[in-house]
Amino acid sequence: VQLVESGGGLVQAGGSLRLSCAASGFTFDDYAIGWFRQAPGKEHEGVSYISSSDGSTYYADSVKGRFTISSDNAKNTVYLQMNSLKPEDTAVYYCAADADPGTWVPWRYDYWGQGTQVTVSS
Repeated sequence: VQLVESGGGLVQAGGSLRLSCAASGFTFDDYAIGWFRQAPGKEHEGVSYISSSDGSTYYADSVKGRFTISSDNAKNTVYLQMNSLKPEDTAVYYCAADADPGTWVPWRYDYWGQGTQVTVSS
């Protein structure tokens, strides 16, 4: 099982990045995929997830209207389009896979990627 994030980097406030999460080694369609982030000294924060049951999408209030999660099941890849980035979005971003329909609870997820750094300068 492998989840590989990519697309992080350094961007100015107001800019955009698109993160990718490429999955392998499990039945992608049966898993919810979530994006979490962790800033230095802080706990994991749920950013967004896409449900395995019906493809519904969910967003944290802090990113609603700025971030968009999407899935390309043919490529076993989930994307997180991040627009209007703010310095407070700076964190390591992780994708994770949950055999259940999806949740905001990090420890409910079965598999995790290694993370990708997003840094937003002011």
